[in-house]
Amino acid sequence: MKQQPFLLPTAFDRKGMIDYTYRSDAPITPVLHSHSYYEVYYFHEGRCNYLIGDKIYVLAPGDLIIMYGMTLHCAKVDPSVPYIRSIVHFEPDALRPFLTPPHTINVLQPFEELKNHRLRLRGEVKEEAERILAFMHLQQQRQDRIGDNRMRLAFADLLYFVYEQCLQPLRSRPEFPSDKEQTVQEMISYLENHYADDLSLETLQQHIHLSKTYLAKIFKEVTGVTIFEFVYRRRINQARILFLLDSQLSVTEVGFRVGFKHLAHFSRMFKRLIGITPEQYRKQTKQADPGIASRQQDPN
Repeated sequence: MKQQPFLLPTAFDRKGMIDYTYRSDAPITPVLHSHSYYEVYYFHEGRCNYLIGDKIYVLAPGDLIIMYGMTLHCAKVDPSVPYIRSIVHFEPDALRPFLTPPHTINVLQPFEELKNHRLRLRGEVKEEAERILAFMHLQQQRQDRIGDNRMRLAFADLLYFVYEQCLQPLRSRPEFPSDKEQTVQEMISYLENHYADDLSLETLQQHIHLSKTYLAKIFKEVTGVTIFEFVYRRRINQARILFLLDSQLSVTEVGFRVGFKHLAHFSRMFKRLIGITPEQYRKQTKQADPGIASRQQDPN
């Protein structure tokens, strides 16, 4: 089976701003991925462990997650029960003029500062979120200019709702219902900090103090991917970020920085996961925005 690309395709609305899927129950294959756009994810029902970066979220109905996009994420669901979720992808730069006119609140602040964050909505706030999502879907179905604009206005309301909820202190709740998931969280935290090092199952075994066979088994069981698939995808994702931040870096330098000892291995893994070689990706970033590196150094 062909590997799913790292940059997932999407069909945005008529102005290229929003891609909205309401109460999807389509089956999924757990694949670590990232994308340049922001995401609002709402969990309606099912059983799901959501891996985002170095954290695992054990979801319950009413959980809403905001995601920065570039962080690796992957849903691991129980296929024996319906998995129903609503997802909004949006381009922040395209939407920003509509969301930040003079004297308004920067509703993108939670995405920019929290990066990835889970809200546990219950009671009246849960009902409010679901009303907004349902109204967005109703307007989306109209497929006319009025519907398009009302859907965008409803989405702006959703972002204000999220902003308001993010201002409230989150209640302290246990994140993991089992020792197994706590162990996998510890493994992911370690891998996130050491993905560029010379890793092995023996290294993890020494750090976690459990057998490498057991660690490999529970990691796949909880996240849906193998340990080394996580590591390779984390390395390649970081390589993409380095190319975007500084398109003057050589392919060899990027490969070494993210943990590959051999350029051929880096190029082979990059093409398998992204669909093009790192040389082609680097060339695309330079053509798309030759000034990106200088702007990163000079914020003005």
